[in-house]
Formats: sequence, C-alpha cells, structure tokens
Amino acid sequence: MSSDKKAVLHWGDGKSTEFPVLTGTIGPEVVDIRSLYGKTGMFTYDPGFMSTACATSRITYIDGDEGVLLYRGYSIEQLAQSCDFLEVCYLLLNGELPNAKQRGEFVNTVTRHTMVHDQLNRFFTGFRRDAHPMAVMVGVVGALSAFYHDSLDINNPEHRKISAFRLIAKIPTIVAMTYKYSMGQPFVYPRNDLSYSENFMRMMFAVPAEEYKMNPVLVRALDRILILHADHEQNASTSTVRQAGSSGANPFACMAAGIACLWGPAHGGANEACLNMLEEIGDASKIPEFIKQVKDKNSNVKLMGFGHRVYKNYDPRAKLMRETCHEVLNELGLHDDRLFKLAIALEKVALEDEYFVSRKLYPNVDFYSGIVQRALGIPVAMFTCIFALARTVGWIAQWAEMVGDPENKIARPRQLYAGAPRRDVVPLEKR
Repeated sequence: MSSDKKAVLHWGDGKSTEFPVLTGTIGPEVVDIRSLYGKTGMFTYDPGFMSTACATSRITYIDGDEGVLLYRGYSIEQLAQSCDFLEVCYLLLNGELPNAKQRGEFVNTVTRHTMVHDQLNRFFTGFRRDAHPMAVMVGVVGALSAFYHDSLDINNPEHRKISAFRLIAKIPTIVAMTYKYSMGQPFVYPRNDLSYSENFMRMMFAVPAEEYKMNPVLVRALDRILILHADHEQNASTSTVRQAGSSGANPFACMAAGIACLWGPAHGGANEACLNMLEEIGDASKIPEFIKQVKDKNSNVKLMGFGHRVYKNYDPRAKLMRETCHEVLNELGLHDDRLFKLAIALEKVALEDEYFVSRKLYPNVDFYSGIVQRALGIPVAMFTCIFALARTVGWIAQWAEMVGDPENKIARPRQLYAGAPRRDVVPLEKR
C-alpha cells in the first residue's frame, strides 16, 4: 500500500511538511493526510468528498474516464453475461467466484432464509396503504433487529455471516410484501424450488386466483438489473452504511440508513426521473425543442440519465441495460414501445451534439433501467426499492469489510466554521 513517494505541503512562513503517498492495486495514488492536523493545525476542505478517499477497499473499482467497473477484479460485462445474481453475491462477500459445490451451498442457505418472522407481517398494518414504498422499507428493514437479535454481535464473524444471509434472503420478500400491501393484495410466500429472481417475481406478481407463469427472458432481465446495481464503490448510500456502521450499529440499522439515503432523487430515484422526463417529452418530434431548453442556462429543464459523478465515458452498465431493454421489449412484443423509441432517438441526438459531447455527458444506467422495469410490470414507485434490493449485498460486503478493518474509526468529518465568533449572552431585559 505505501510507497517511497512523499507529497510536500508548503504552508505558513516558508514551512513545509511531508506526507506519505499510498498506492493501490490500480487507480490514482493517495496522499495520506491523517497527520495533517497534528503537524500543521489545519484540516482539508473537500465538500462532497470530491478528492478524498474515505476507506481502503478490495471490493469494487471504477475508472470513470475509461468507463470501467470491476467487482473484485472482474469486469461488469463478463459478470452480467456469465453469472447469475447469487454468484455475484458470493463474489462480493467472499472475494472469489464460487465453484459448483460452494455455489450450491450458498444458494441453499439463502433460499432457506427467505421467510420473514410471521409477526413481521403484522408490522405492515401500521403503515398507510398509500405510504411511499421506501418509507415502508426504511421502517421494516430497521425493525429486523428486533426480530433477529440473536445475530447482532458485530465482533462475532459467525453473527456477521448469519446477518448477511438473512438480509440478502429477506429483502426481496420485504420488497414484494411492501408492493402487495400497497395494492391491498395478500402476501405471497417464497418457494424453495425457485431461483432468487424467480422467487421475487412470483412474490411480486402472483395472486391466489391463478398460477403464475415464469418467463425466463424476464427473469434473466431482472437478474441482470440486480447484478448491475449490486455495488458501486463509495457512493452516497454505501458511505452512509459505512458511517453508520463505524459507530458499531447493528447491520439491520445500517441497511436501513443506506435505504434512507438511497431514497434521495439524486441517488436512487434517478431512473424514475428519466422515465418522467421521457413522458414529458412525449414524442420524438419534440426532442429538438427539449434539447434547446436543456442548453438554455435560464431554463430549469435537465437532461436526466446522462452524465455521472464518476463516469466521464459511457457507463458500462448502460450498454448492458440497453441490450436487456431490447431483449425484454422484443420478448413482450413491445419493440415499438413509445418510450423506448423516444429514448433511442434522444440518445442519438445527445451523443452527436457537441454541447453534450464536450461535457462528457454520456448515458448512464438509469437512462434504460426505468424502461426495463416498467416493461417487467414494476410500478414507478417501486423502482428505488428494486435498487435497494440489488444494492443490499454491496452494502453488506462494504459494512463487513469496514468492521474487519483494523484501521476503522468512528466517522467524524471536520468542518470549516463560518458562524458568529465567541460572544457573551446579554440579559433578556437588555436585548
């Protein structure tokens, strides 16, 4: 990790201080400034952590300039094409892809944890039927610690393992229950003879009046959505999970914190915003006027689904989601789908316009994922819940890595204080 390089900070009246430079496997080098305050009496100022590494991690790597996303060293393209979601879960949690025996044991364990405590069913009745699904998710997932308090010792590796299995297995059940509750339909219990994605789709869409028939193309599409969203390095929700976990909070509370952060429209709600944008444009003939408004600095119109905080190239997940979009719409006979055709036309215009090209505003995964989920029958209000379901394994892997890190300390960012200087309280009668 460390290298012989040093970074020199010049400050004050000719003063200078050296700091170690750390080198990772791949990616930019990092200046270790942990001793900055002790040596200089100063902090760094970095709103949004634009240039700050908050952790050492071996899980996910992103090269935004080249459009690269790796899980444990494997490209997202290869994983999405060659693995199913539970294989990717095993990889993120354990660092290596499973062999046949390991895969079988892992799938068997997850499958037998999918049921939730029966008393948790009654917990849903405390919510209004029209409550936002993410509000329900935050409450129910946070409440899991009250039902599964036999595995809350975060310093016990076996407890951490059990909690990981419980979360990966039960979150799909909870997401489906959240949807069923909002629809006024009875809960559908999981079945042990189905795959992870098959189970989820059945719990979401089956009704007691008829047998639910699986469509393998749609099941694979859902599996790919989950793989593409499983982890994404130190994003806002992952950082939130790590920060909550740094205090020693139990994993269920940390997952609830991550879900709450993901709920924000700038994070997990972006695919919903893309779909709403396409609906507002309405027709390909209106794209030129829409693009004109986007370029107008005095306009509040934004091009959703393009650009990314990290990627300055085509989001590799967007390419895979675009392929999945074609597969799903063709399977359902929706290849003339109005919104998909509109998305293709908008993408073509944006990729050929110098205004967007010069700003490196390429399509991101949200641009197509909303259309795919809509085609699968998932309502817009549930989009972010699907995101949370996929991201759960990434949060768990990141949380577990942080708990086991000997350098882990409770998160405590510093600030640049710009308030009133020290002053005295004036008696009430003299104010």
